[in-house]
Amino acid sequence: MKTIKEIMSTDCVTVTPKDNIYEIAVKMKMNDIGFIPVVEGKKLVGVVTDRDLVIRGYAEKHSGSTAVEEVISKDVRTVTPETTVDEAAKLMAREKIRRLPVVENGELVGVVAIADLAVREVFVNEAGQALSEISENVDHMATAR
Repeated sequence: MKTIKEIMSTDCVTVTPKDNIYEIAVKMKMNDIGFIPVVEGKKLVGVVTDRDLVIRGYAEKHSGSTAVEEVISKDVRTVTPETTVDEAAKLMAREKIRRLPVVENGELVGVVAIADLAVREVFVNEAGQALSEISENVDHMATAR
């Protein structure tokens, strides 16, 4: 059975709690990503998504110099490198999340995205189901507004 270690990305773009929301937005743009783990040293302390920047940052009229602490998501679901791909896919489907930080002893060692599950053709049913449920939830939220 495949583990997350076999499919995770290890070249993660990260920020620290000392960064501000403008710097995070620039890193997202430069790297064409919408998710950045927040670390102190190598310890994962949270994540910031492009949605966090918009909803908790700019829509709350925070300036670009606002600290990451204002927009960070601290209650983050994580997996270990030994987690099976099947377990990760089920967690992603159940929690309706697209990306999972991979941690070992509290330290960030990688990130696995829903696309990693599908692209590598492992547990495609679970990945497809997770993506479908996440997309339905996002579409429903968009139309509800």
